[in-house]
Amino acid sequence: MSELSNLTPAEGAVRKKKRIGRGESSGWGKTAGAGHKGQKARRGNSKPAPGFEGGQMPLARRLPKRGFTPRNRVEYAIVNLGSLEALDASNPIDLEALQASGVVKKGPSLLKVLAQGEITKAFTIRAHKFSASAVEKITAAGGTVEIIER
Repeated sequence: MSELSNLTPAEGAVRKKKRIGRGESSGWGKTAGAGHKGQKARRGNSKPAPGFEGGQMPLARRLPKRGFTPRNRVEYAIVNLGSLEALDASNPIDLEALQASGVVKKGPSLLKVLAQGEITKAFTIRAHKFSASAVEKITAAGGTVEIIER
């Protein structure tokens, strides 16, 4: 019967700690397992920082810095007049109507209308921004333009 007082670990499970730098006869004297010279033989050698490439100029510093990303960028959903032609002219067209019909993806909360394409119906279009030529085409077709304040 085993008791707490006579429990022992399995054979070979416990080893003596390797004591390096304790004389030549220990087998771990002189260079103490670090070999001869070089960076790994010096004091303070540890795992290098992420991105360290052995003294070579790291990739992050070799590549050029490019561009600028503004922190308060205003993103607009953009619609061309040509894509409005298939919609119903009896209802006013705004961002919600365009998202419901699938012309604009859900995401940006502001709408801008550009003049590419032609329209023949008299639309009432409510948007945050219009290009000047889009306003001309809409009014020429008999439609109205309503600018929504942000």
